[in-house]
Amino acid sequence: MKATHIQHILDFKFEAGTSRGVLTQKPTSYLILEENAVIGIGECSTIPGLSIDPEELYTEKLDEVCQIINNGNPREQLQLHDFPSIAFGLESALLDLKANGSKLLFPSTFTEGQTGIPINGLVWMGDKAFMQKQIREKIEAGYRCIKLKVGALDFDTELAIINQIRSEFSANEIEIRLDANGGFQPENALEKLSKLAVYDIHSIEQPIKQGQFEKMVQLCELSPIPIVLDEELIGIKSTDKEFVIEKIKPAYIILKPSLLGGFKQSEEWIRLAEKHNVKWWVTSALESNIGLNAIAQWTFTLQSVLPQGLGTGQLYHNNIPSPLEISEAKLYYNPEIKWDFRF
Repeated sequence: MKATHIQHILDFKFEAGTSRGVLTQKPTSYLILEENAVIGIGECSTIPGLSIDPEELYTEKLDEVCQIINNGNPREQLQLHDFPSIAFGLESALLDLKANGSKLLFPSTFTEGQTGIPINGLVWMGDKAFMQKQIREKIEAGYRCIKLKVGALDFDTELAIINQIRSEFSANEIEIRLDANGGFQPENALEKLSKLAVYDIHSIEQPIKQGQFEKMVQLCELSPIPIVLDEELIGIKSTDKEFVIEKIKPAYIILKPSLLGGFKQSEEWIRLAEKHNVKWWVTSALESNIGLNAIAQWTFTLQSVLPQGLGTGQLYHNNIPSPLEISEAKLYYNPEIKWDFRF
């Protein structure tokens, strides 16, 4: 088996605002495995400031992974706990290799183009007019679950934007999910959650920054809005996963395979969540269509009835052309469309 890697800088079509800052580009790398003239590709995707993968060691680690594979050394030597995105990329590349490079990692009625995956419509932070424009476009496109990034703008402006939605659509018509990306302060988070709750909010992701364990426990206990753990799961050791679920007691968790170390690690989170009656859904972590394809196919096998966070394939000017399409608020795989890997 031969392994190589290449980098790809993804260019956003707009300034993608979150409470952690504005994104205009996002680096990603493709891990390419070749064996018996078959090529498997996996994506190693990080988000600067969020992924735990050490940025300054990332290229060096990819070189090391390729060298270990090329030398035929045992994979136990890879040591990828601190590089979950590389673990995900390797897992995906091996699955693609097993599938003869077809990109059909988990064949199903989804990959046959017969069934779509319900997804939420993601609304990025920006000025009021920009956010309202996105909301109108999502609703007109048929989305009935809207996810808004909050926590960075003036809070009264965010309330006004949400109020505008609720003045036109009830909770039965439009489900509103919020994602604070840790943007609220612990001392006023509960007050903000109480003000948001009057708008029949489905849930809010990571209202405060991860790592504030006791404060998050208290918020989950007292919040009038169901709380979702997202960043809180990143970097947690396998032996500590159940402790996090059991003690914090969130309403939901979000699974991002690129940030959690791949499908097997994500499935372990699902098992523990269901054991403690915690619900979940899957969200992409701004991967290109290579990673999004792997995540979408895997997600379909889980048969969740909730809208998933997989509508990110249209974010970039220079994404990899793929069979993934969005229609009527669902993600589809169109087998009539071929992959195009010109980097």
